[in-house]
Amino acid sequence: MTEANQDLLVEFDGPITWITLNRPTKLNALTHEMFETLRATLESEATSASKVIIIKGAGGNFSAGHDLSSDSVEVNEPGDSLDDLNRQRYYLSTFFQIFDHPKPIIAAVDGYCIAGATQILPFCDFIVTSETADISGSPMIPLGGGFITPLLAYKIGISRAKLLSFIPGKSITGKEAVEWGLAVQSVPSADLIDTVRSLALEISRTPTSVLSLKKMAINRTLVAQGFRDYAYAGAETDVVVHGMKEVNEYKNLIAKDGLKATLARFRAGEI
Repeated sequence: MTEANQDLLVEFDGPITWITLNRPTKLNALTHEMFETLRATLESEATSASKVIIIKGAGGNFSAGHDLSSDSVEVNEPGDSLDDLNRQRYYLSTFFQIFDHPKPIIAAVDGYCIAGATQILPFCDFIVTSETADISGSPMIPLGGGFITPLLAYKIGISRAKLLSFIPGKSITGKEAVEWGLAVQSVPSADLIDTVRSLALEISRTPTSVLSLKKMAINRTLVAQGFRDYAYAGAETDVVVHGMKEVNEYKNLIAKDGLKATLARFRAGEI
């Protein structure tokens, strides 16, 4: 059975709930409406009959991150630094719905997984990738300042997190994601969905109540190590960077000329 929203699909497959980011012509770029639907879905799934949740993208990509088109909220949202901070807290509260959810949540990552989409990954219980997945720790233009990569540091190590953070658009493949400790398995793209489904079915043999307590026990280790605190600290760093002169110049160019033209100029060293 499928519940359809234009930009996000929820499909029920026995003990599995599939959540699909569904803007394939925009590489599944994330919008506020998608976040709202995701939040509502996660809340309702806390008490549904399913036992495992899988998040994936439509059309061969996971997601290109937050929508940075010239008319998007990411570029043109009005307000001061407090408004921005509240927006970052909104994203984090959504991601912590994943982290604190009573059911295991798996990310199935194929194709592009860029910047804001990568933020989702550390909050999931498992990540399975295609071998050719392209996972980036930061936007291709330096628009943010540390929301994502601090969350990856505990998985991939400090130096690797810095490498992904310092180089705009620096990415790793799905195979490298396994080697670096970010993902648990990497398979050919054609096998990704079947592999993740099989994993979810194996997990579903364990009673939901037991899964919930096992997840809570393991997550407590991360919380004791400061995971929740440095997640919010990274978001606050992002707010500071968003207000910097250089970043606002990039945003103004995106609003004026579009993302593709601005990115081309950035790569050419013209800005």
